[in-house]
Amino acid sequence: MLSSSPAPSQEGAAVPSSWAEAASSAALRHYRSLAKKGKPQGRESTVLAAILLSAPQDSHSLTVLSMGTGTKCLGASMLSARGDLVHDAHAEVIARRALLRLVYSEIGRGAPPDWLVASGDAGRWRLRDGHCLHLYITQLPCGVMPVPPSQSDLPRKQLNSMNVEIGFVQRKPGRGDTTSSMSCFDKITRWSVVGIQVVTKCPSRINPLSVHSSTGALLSHILEPLYLSTITIGQLPDGTPERFSIKNNIKKALDARLSSLPTELPPPFKMQKVGVPFLMFQYSICWNKSGLHEVVLGTTGRKQGTSSKAAHLPSTESLVCKRRLLEAFLSLEHPLVRQLKCEELSYRALKDTAHEYHHALELLRKAPFFGCWRAKPTFVDSFAVSR
Repeated sequence: MLSSSPAPSQEGAAVPSSWAEAASSAALRHYRSLAKKGKPQGRESTVLAAILLSAPQDSHSLTVLSMGTGTKCLGASMLSARGDLVHDAHAEVIARRALLRLVYSEIGRGAPPDWLVASGDAGRWRLRDGHCLHLYITQLPCGVMPVPPSQSDLPRKQLNSMNVEIGFVQRKPGRGDTTSSMSCFDKITRWSVVGIQVVTKCPSRINPLSVHSSTGALLSHILEPLYLSTITIGQLPDGTPERFSIKNNIKKALDARLSSLPTELPPPFKMQKVGVPFLMFQYSICWNKSGLHEVVLGTTGRKQGTSSKAAHLPSTESLVCKRRLLEAFLSLEHPLVRQLKCEELSYRALKDTAHEYHHALELLRKAPFFGCWRAKPTFVDSFAVSR
């Protein structure tokens, strides 16, 4: 395994090689402790992702907060306007959504976890000082691509052309029905700007003035941005040249994209440099520390075992689909949630009230490498729920 910087709890310091081993061991040990339901059988395989927490007392003692497996996502023709499907069931996305569900659960109990602390800013919470979040993935995230030319090497006219016509973002790979989900590497890059609690769908080329956001935008009302400190990759792809540095290429790709953004973002957002220490199955395991444990069928976006006759019943909905995450948000006894007076709330309208978040998003979408981000159709966020 390779090492990198910054260190888990001290930016700028070197990450010891044992760090990647600690992250890998903690994630795999927890995965092995889970029941067999949803795990690959025989010659099947899948991707595992976990979000881990380190504390200042011992940064190598890691707690698994959430976990996801999976390699599937829905095609564009299967997108739902009811918010009842999980459109993207790739491991990294499932792990992040499980973390959102954990935050809702912990804050909803009136006893937030010890790794969150009141920020004193309009009742929001933030990550406690000295605590860090880390992402572990068993293999390279989809969408890792050759490093684009540096911005300084390209004429402004050429940059503008790429911004409109090509860009460096990619949709997820797959066959048949084309997906509108962006690659996991593009999403991870975006998390370095707006945080893992906030996920956005940047404007499409067809409607450059529209701004579409997703599930995590709700949390920006009550939670300051949560940033990853490190990303640990479990293994290199087969056939990787002996002298080829995956770590260096991922860091260069991240840095090249982020360098095109403004140096100043509206508070509480910031630019997060992520350390990279290194170390086709249809089901997605979704787990978090608050007790969530379910299996999502990535080809349907619903829980495992759903029959065709029951395909539209609420009981088949995953707890990390948009509708259920919105219900969890509205159930919180938080002043900023209680002030929402409407009896029926639109998912789209509610997220549009996160003004600081949209300011940061606007800066992101104007950057040369992000201007061609494809938005999902607006109808997928048009649903409403009753309080």
